[in-house]
Amino acid sequence: QARQRLMSDSFKNPAATPHLSILMYHQVGVFPRPAAHRAVFCHVDRFKAQMAYLKAMNFSVLSMDQARACLFEGQALPGKSVVLTFDDGYENFREHAWPIMQAHGFPAAVFLVSDLLGKTSSWLGSEFSEHPALMSASTVRQLASEGVTFGSHACSHPRLSRLDDAQMRREVFASKATLEDVLGREVPDFCYPYGDYNARTVELVQEAGYRTGLTCIKGPANTAHNPLEIPRKAISYGDNLIGFAWKLHVKNKRKG
Repeated sequence: QARQRLMSDSFKNPAATPHLSILMYHQVGVFPRPAAHRAVFCHVDRFKAQMAYLKAMNFSVLSMDQARACLFEGQALPGKSVVLTFDDGYENFREHAWPIMQAHGFPAAVFLVSDLLGKTSSWLGSEFSEHPALMSASTVRQLASEGVTFGSHACSHPRLSRLDDAQMRREVFASKATLEDVLGREVPDFCYPYGDYNARTVELVQEAGYRTGLTCIKGPANTAHNPLEIPRKAISYGDNLIGFAWKLHVKNKRKG
């Protein structure tokens, strides 16, 4: 029933709305060419070129608040627009991605694993040679003062659909409370770790008071069935500028 309410109350005519891409990044930095999990890495040189492309092509780079207002609250959506999201909250965002974005005046939305602030990405498997550092609470507060917005990526980065109800509830609710305590402000955005969730997860995300939920479903954001299951487009290590531009301009509808 909660899901039906979301679908009936939210965006009903995606075909009539200008195209919006919510781009999904993870790490930005200098990396050896990865053999696997390429969507977890973006080389800083390519990231710099991608941001310059957005600027040169006059894209409107929106915050999550702006995107939500355009998609679900009746505000006009610019004809060419993107949102830049970063999953996990890696420390290398501060060193490599944020200075480039600041130079262009672009906003960023970073999704944090609340129990692991100041620690490492311990959920990564043994196929990763290292588990990179995550932002500390003090770094989060500093970046927030500079204009970065933060959302929840759960408490421990689990596959939410595999948890029992009590565990799932804690991941959704406690992460919000922790981050709001760190930031001293509301945290209205949730991002499903691994893009893994089920109908019960969506119900809990709504109950907790989040206003958006970001998925790993591939597609334009304006094809979302409701505000708690918004598609994104992953930017991978292998995406040169041509590939990046193709992902921005493709307007295929999401499946499902």
